[in-house]
Amino acid sequence: MDVAQWIDEVALRLRRSGAHFGHGTDCAEDEAAWLVLHAMGLDFDPGVACGALEVGSAQAQAIESLARERIDRGVPLAYLVGRTRFAGLEFEVDDSVLVPRSPIAELITEQFAPWRRPRDVHRVLDLCTGSGCIAVAIAVHMPWVQVDASDISAAALRVARRNVARHGVADRVTLHLCDLFQELQGRRYDLIVTNPPYVPAARLSGLPREYRAEPELGLISGRDGLDACLAIMFQSALHLEDQGILVCEVGESQERLAEMFPTVPFVWLEFSQGGSGVFVLEREDLIRARPAVERCIKERTDV
Repeated sequence: MDVAQWIDEVALRLRRSGAHFGHGTDCAEDEAAWLVLHAMGLDFDPGVACGALEVGSAQAQAIESLARERIDRGVPLAYLVGRTRFAGLEFEVDDSVLVPRSPIAELITEQFAPWRRPRDVHRVLDLCTGSGCIAVAIAVHMPWVQVDASDISAAALRVARRNVARHGVADRVTLHLCDLFQELQGRRYDLIVTNPPYVPAARLSGLPREYRAEPELGLISGRDGLDACLAIMFQSALHLEDQGILVCEVGESQERLAEMFPTVPFVWLEFSQGGSGVFVLEREDLIRARPAVERCIKERTDV
């Protein structure tokens, strides 16, 4: 079979298997094209015609091997090929980090306008950086900015360090091994960006197996998915400059968070490329919310 026939074959098998998409593609055809072209040693570029290329026996074996891992075991294809794209850039990934897919990418490419004037942003913090995709993308798209990036996982930071080097931003991105703000006392930022864990513990078993292949540490955040978000809300005001803002993704926990704090003026963002569950809060709003957030954290701790 040629490349086009292999793509059709793998796409058919993906559809029959009930595979879940969302780790770089959103349909069986794109997933199959990425898989086949990677096995051929080619980049996945929908604008390049290569369907008539012949597939050699060694390449066919590589396609079959990848297809078995993807279909039989439910491994996200990004892990199998070792890379994915985010905010227009390529990143290395492995199973110690989540596969980048946050709608925050759209904010980065727009330099966070209109929520901050881009040239007023000089220091940024990326909490729960994982692969480093958010921190690195900010450094690339806003080349005047200095970025700190923290994560509790040493394995994730090893991946992040390689991505920092890949994009040549080591002079402007500093990685910190710590739990949220733990090692960042006294540091203040114009912008704090975070895509923390936000899945309720009880929801993990019901997730598609592709998501369960990702590290739990990057997914689960307590009984209702809000442990990390509440800690970030409570501490962020202490680390923001006067006009600073917090951009935080909480995904499916959006409704629970809004109901928990009905007087907090969350700005829930809409994205032209899809995605939801991302809010913006200004420093002054975070300061006013601190007593309520502190009470909530204490009540949860005392249960």
